Amino acid sequence: MTPRLKLAFLASRNGSAFRAAVEAAGAGRLAADIVLLVSNSPKAPALDFARERGISHRVITTGTDPDTADRELAEALVASGADWVVLSGYLRRIGPAVLAQFPDRILNIHPGPLPAFGGEGMYGRRVHEAVIAAGAPQSEVTIHLVDGEYDHGRVLGRWPVPVEAGDTPEALEQRVTALEPEVMTRTLIDLAEGRLEPSQAS
Repeated sequence: MTPRLKLAFLASRNGSAFRAAVEAAGAGRLAADIVLLVSNSPKAPALDFARERGISHRVITTGTDPDTADRELAEALVASGADWVVLSGYLRRIGPAVLAQFPDRILNIHPGPLPAFGGEGMYGRRVHEAVIAAGAPQSEVTIHLVDGEYDHGRVLGRWPVPVEAGDTPEALEQRVTALEPEVMTRTLIDLAEGRLEPSQAS
């Protein structure tokens, strides 16, 4: 019998992928235990959700000393026993201490095609504005591994989202955002059931 995955999540705000994974695990769709949620914001709604569900949670703010925060985050993640770390709208760069402890074991979701619409500063509505401005026929929900550069790690999966005639950034964002929690959940299910390995990245 395959051991259950142990997942830790990082979220700055609502943590929609975190919430979806918790629901999927509770319903038996995802063979995983959610062992920790960490936020860099003490006001993140994801923390309230974690409290309600009895999930271990912490606040680790970057403050004026990002190196110390990086080490503290790495220690918390290791102590949780997590096999994988999942970013769920986490708006901070992952530091070298965390990367060293979880090489090729950190997942992120990007709201557009990579590498064309990624990189530093390319997040949220900026991505959708750029996709439309470029005249791209479709956008994507992209799952990738995290390394030391923004949106640079190997891609594990792409889910196309057509750009419709007359699309606005707001409309495209709404359709992409609606897909993200289920896309991440399906990726985690594939990992848990042994159908996806980092070496299979495209």
